[in-house]
Amino acid sequence: MNELKKVTQLLLSGALVLGMLPFTGNANAAAPSFKDVPASHWAKASIDAAVSKGYFKGYSNGTFKPGATVTRAEFAALLSRVSKVTPETEQVNVFRDLTGHWSEGEVNRAVSLGFLNASDYPNGFKPSTALTREEMAKWLSSGLAAQNEDFKQALKDTDTENMLVPVAEFYKGGLKKAAYPYVSVVLGTGLMAGYPDGTFGPGKTTTRAEAAVILSRYQQVQESKADSYRDLNEMREVGLTGSNLTTATLYEYFTRQDGTPESFDRVIGKKVKLRNNLGTITAHRMIVADAYSKTKIQNLYGKMFIDRTYSRPIREPYYEVFMEVTVTPNGNNLRNLAFVQAIGDIFTTVSNFNSGTTEKYGISNLPVEEYVDSGFFKQGVPRTFWMNFLLDRRAGKSVSQSMMAFVVDKDTSTFFRIP
Repeated sequence: MNELKKVTQLLLSGALVLGMLPFTGNANAAAPSFKDVPASHWAKASIDAAVSKGYFKGYSNGTFKPGATVTRAEFAALLSRVSKVTPETEQVNVFRDLTGHWSEGEVNRAVSLGFLNASDYPNGFKPSTALTREEMAKWLSSGLAAQNEDFKQALKDTDTENMLVPVAEFYKGGLKKAAYPYVSVVLGTGLMAGYPDGTFGPGKTTTRAEAAVILSRYQQVQESKADSYRDLNEMREVGLTGSNLTTATLYEYFTRQDGTPESFDRVIGKKVKLRNNLGTITAHRMIVADAYSKTKIQNLYGKMFIDRTYSRPIREPYYEVFMEVTVTPNGNNLRNLAFVQAIGDIFTTVSNFNSGTTEKYGISNLPVEEYVDSGFFKQGVPRTFWMNFLLDRRAGKSVSQSMMAFVVDKDTSTFFRIP
């Protein structure tokens, strides 16, 4: 009998060490005061709310341990508690290594709710493993998609060849392509954010304080529609068409010369000859930065290209626009002035640019230096880079005033037009 009592005490103490006893349904309890969460703590409001609703528990010594790392078992339990959905069927015995574990029932419920897929963990759930940010993004996005068709479609829209994820790992490497849609959804809804250096940190872990803040955000997002988030709408349009033009600006659609609606994806991949047979140019993506100054940037994509050190003056009547293209020179004559003249049939005006974000995000941009002398352009070598031009914000402007047309073939051009 004494041995059984010791085992029981040991099991309970293990659960308390995690601060994550099975949910008792006490969602209205007053949040206790934790000695390691002072009034000045950045996440105090979210921690107090999460504890008062029964999502989190503190430790027996009166601490919350806001800096402690969240494990897979803990976050799965948190998601199963915060979800307002009742699963159609309850999964049981999903993972063999959870049998008898304090989190078994809640992890099973998280699977039932669509937050995580058992097939992602063929060798066991390993509940004490620290949860990575990539896993967190997938769980959060999958849970939203499982309960909401709009979010399910958002994942499909961002799972495309055209997708541009505004994190440093997109160009520098470190983010799996399979993670693009999940990271896009959490960034687009504000559930998660990148770090000041532009990275998302897919392999990094999350603290209990950060998890409390994310739970607070998830409560709101799960009751919203995917199309209520501007940044996510822009990402979805980029995924589908290669451009965020119609979601980031006053421009309601692209038009052909005959006035019929058009989509930018018709331009993507079309190889166009440069003037004087100096080479070819192919468009890949077009991103609009909604910026009124170098510090007043309205959209997430804008922050990928513009910061305080941005080399061009921002004029309020215009959108700063960035196009990713590949240019292949036919010779060694594609110098700065020659390049501008060579694309004159396609762009009214283009510019090089620079900012602190180009290095931060690994963006290859049209440089200020002489292209040939610096080795930027070489005969027969395709070079992919971003260049800059402007679009007029003011309604009623004509195609020529909007400053850009991209020729697809000799009979039809794709223009940007404000109706």
